[in-house]
Amino acid sequence: MQELLFYAAVLWMSVLLVAGVFSVLRAGSAPSRILALDMLVLVVVALLALFSSSQRASYFLDAGLVLAMLSFVSTLAASRYHGEGRLFS
Repeated sequence: MQELLFYAAVLWMSVLLVAGVFSVLRAGSAPSRILALDMLVLVVVALLALFSSSQRASYFLDAGLVLAMLSFVSTLAASRYHGEGRLFS
């Protein structure tokens, strides 16, 4: 039963990943692309968490945590640059 749920979750995350790629490609404005890329990173972090659970390896969680932190900082920087035209004051 757990394997079935794992495969269903991986399949669903893969569908979300493909939908996110199409969302990035079809986004009309820069803020839409920023949000779509942030969504893609969150889906990849969720996939890393799933694989960490299935493989019983903590380094996938470490990679997901680092990726989430980098995504947060890059989304913040891209949003600030798009909104104000500069990164730092």
